[in-house]
Amino acid sequence: MIYDPAKANPLFGNPLRTREDLSKAVLDLFKPLLPYFSEGGARVRLAATGAIFDRAAADLEGFARPLWGIVPLVAGGGDFPYWDIYRRGLANGTDPTHPEYWGDVADRNQRLVELAAIGFALAMVPEHIWEPLTDRQKKVVAAYLLAAREKDFVDNNWKFFRVLIDLGLERVGIEFDHGKTIAYLDELEAFDLGEGWYRDGPVRRVDHYIPFAMHFYGLIYAVLAAGDEARKSRFRDRARIFAEDIRHWFGPDGAALAFGRSQTYRFAAGGFWGALAFAEVDALPWSEIKGYYMRHIRWWAKMPIADRDGVLSIGYGYPNLLMSESYNSPGSPYWALKFFLPLALAEDHPFWAADEAPQPQFSQPVVLKEAGMIAMHTPGNVVVLSCGQQHDKMRGANEKYSKFVYSTRYAFNIEADDRNFAAAGFDGMLGLSDDGVHFRMRETLEEALVAEDRLYSRWRPWRDVVVETWLVPANPWHIRVHRVVTPRKLETAEGGFPIERADFNADRPEQGEGRALWHGQADVSAIRDLALGHRRMGCAISPIPNTNLIHAKTVLPQLRGEIEAGTTVLFTAAMALPNSEEAIDALHALPARPDLEELESLFRIKGSRVPAFDLDH
Repeated sequence: MIYDPAKANPLFGNPLRTREDLSKAVLDLFKPLLPYFSEGGARVRLAATGAIFDRAAADLEGFARPLWGIVPLVAGGGDFPYWDIYRRGLANGTDPTHPEYWGDVADRNQRLVELAAIGFALAMVPEHIWEPLTDRQKKVVAAYLLAAREKDFVDNNWKFFRVLIDLGLERVGIEFDHGKTIAYLDELEAFDLGEGWYRDGPVRRVDHYIPFAMHFYGLIYAVLAAGDEARKSRFRDRARIFAEDIRHWFGPDGAALAFGRSQTYRFAAGGFWGALAFAEVDALPWSEIKGYYMRHIRWWAKMPIADRDGVLSIGYGYPNLLMSESYNSPGSPYWALKFFLPLALAEDHPFWAADEAPQPQFSQPVVLKEAGMIAMHTPGNVVVLSCGQQHDKMRGANEKYSKFVYSTRYAFNIEADDRNFAAAGFDGMLGLSDDGVHFRMRETLEEALVAEDRLYSRWRPWRDVVVETWLVPANPWHIRVHRVVTPRKLETAEGGFPIERADFNADRPEQGEGRALWHGQADVSAIRDLALGHRRMGCAISPIPNTNLIHAKTVLPQLRGEIEAGTTVLFTAAMALPNSEEAIDALHALPARPDLEELESLFRIKGSRVPAFDLDH
């Protein structure tokens, strides 16, 4: 039998139109895990790959993360026939005398992350996971959680995990000092950037952790916490404002913007829309919220995201360790089940009763100032121009945070070999090399500015090389202007959008001076050099397989050339569209080259720092 990756997806064949469909989806996602529970129920080990933390913590991750979907399913009246496993596992995992003990909790330890799901379960469905325990088991579980809440949590969204543990302890009548809870809530609110955006800790970074962590947990707190009405109101108000912006990270087909770390959490990205419903925050009409929510899970239902046995893989659109983080264990993808939070709501809730509405039309670029982004809605896609983000060192950090452009339809590629400049793709990026072997890209920034609907950044690929980049929307094209000041000759390569590659060389390339183009089976992707004089050469390339997040094989248009020592200005236009007459018309309607002096003048007069990069914030 030929392997059919779609059928390995537990969501395959589910229409995903109703509350009942989603209830079935939770069970379908959970059941492939059953053979991997340990005899004592406390450990779930799904594969041999490892993470930076120990195996016991990874096994706890496999045990705990499915609760994010199971708990709302049951809280809303659904049936989950495996509570005996979870009760047994909880009792054994927290018992130091049991062979399946999860291990002692330490400061900034992965166990602190996973215990948040257990706190959530205690707070929502204690009758299933707490009340049937014996008195001794309750004392053991409580002691483990009380010890955990006394530890130091990482100074970012992790601080919500103490809050969630505490909500569970409070629900089951365990006493503790609430002072540390309040202190963490105050510190979390200090991450507020304005307009509904947060930064995730001291690093000036915004990514999907803002909707599926900072807002998600804040809205759970707004529902489950007793008292603290002013703070709960602030959490709801920020989410209401944020919804106006984050909808521009979702395409008309339901795909989320592939951007930043932890993409392996997949449909957790849509959890924000469900959290709005859970917390009764009608930030948009319920029909629109439901549309964003339901389209998202249907998009994932078509992707080969599971192994042959139905266990979710590490990867994004398909199994792919290249794009993973050092903290991704085999159980990590099950944070995706945060998506199912609104199953806790009754069937007659306005969210479930509403008919889905399509994504509204946005004809003009949309400024997301706090994130340093400009969103353009194009046919079948949302294109997001980006100043770049501050980020920690991680595999693929440049690609995950610092490209000039991101897309819901085409995602992005991770460079597989940083010592092979000739084979690098540089989609949405400018690559530079001074030896023809190693290369640099935009990484961290010295400055990030927004002025009207245009972006500016200054960055140094080497200490003695300065690049200034301006990004200009010209829907469906976008224009990049780079001023490079270098003391030596450099080789350059700049890429457009990666599109899916067909077998048997069925895609048609075009390349020549100043232009490169791919006519794919479903899409067309083009890049043009807008220089008036000597132009870079166009190259229609096939990047290394398994580097794109959505498609295992892609093709990519690229411009390559050399720049001499001194100052050089590069002008680039790029676009990609689904195959149509509109795409052909766009190829022949090249945007005008912007005037650099006018761009500089605009930023002198109207430029302002992106809040996420305001180091004095």
